[in-house]
Amino acid sequence: MGCTASCAIGVMAKAPRPGFSKTRLCPPLRPEQAAALSAAFLRDISENIVLAARLVPIVGYVAYAPAGQEALFKGHLAAGTRLLLADGSSPAPPDIKGFGRCLLHAIERMLTLGHGSAVVLNSDSPTLPTSLLVRAATALAADGDRVVLGPADDGGYYLLGMKAAHAGLFADIAWSTGSVAETTRARAAALGLDVVELPTWYDVDDQAALTRLLDDTAMPRVSNGLLPYAAPFTALALARIGIRGPDLDLAAE
Repeated sequence: MGCTASCAIGVMAKAPRPGFSKTRLCPPLRPEQAAALSAAFLRDISENIVLAARLVPIVGYVAYAPAGQEALFKGHLAAGTRLLLADGSSPAPPDIKGFGRCLLHAIERMLTLGHGSAVVLNSDSPTLPTSLLVRAATALAADGDRVVLGPADDGGYYLLGMKAAHAGLFADIAWSTGSVAETTRARAAALGLDVVELPTWYDVDDQAALTRLLDDTAMPRVSNGLLPYAAPFTALALARIGIRGPDLDLAAE
């Protein structure tokens, strides 16, 4: 199957390192535990992309920054996952700042490689249902221009996909706030783009989400018609850390 028929999915990620990874989960986690959990997230998310690729034409990437840390991803990604530098160093309009430059850089690079569509995916949702990845790629494969948006329950988004690099989707966004998804919808409307919206999912970036993650990995249950991805590497990492709910106590080590 040719590259132009495929959807590229790039996980926006930094290499897992103590003191730099999942810092909002410290406490209850120690920095080295947070880094181990971040590494498990990357493995599960990249494995989930491989699983979705059995059903629709998808190629998985990790869109990373900064440069020079490629070796730190070794052993933390599914087989066949490609590395793609997306540090925001490419030219961009002046109203695109911060993380938006990295997102646009990733989209541009994946499309330049010849894929028919490109998706940026967060690295904080290891239990994201595989069906949502399939739905995103399927929607982007249809004729006509459109955007696929996967809103997160904190007001951001876990996924954004497109068939052309619409820089305006990243303009004047207050990143890391609860307005990101809504502002992105407004940017898409201003550009005259149809938006295919996926069901809301959650990011694991605070203790409440970590509690939900414990439940989803212990016994995945269908919720609103969606079955969480089992995230076996994350489940193993949680067991090794010894974290347990509902108050997120740590077992004696």
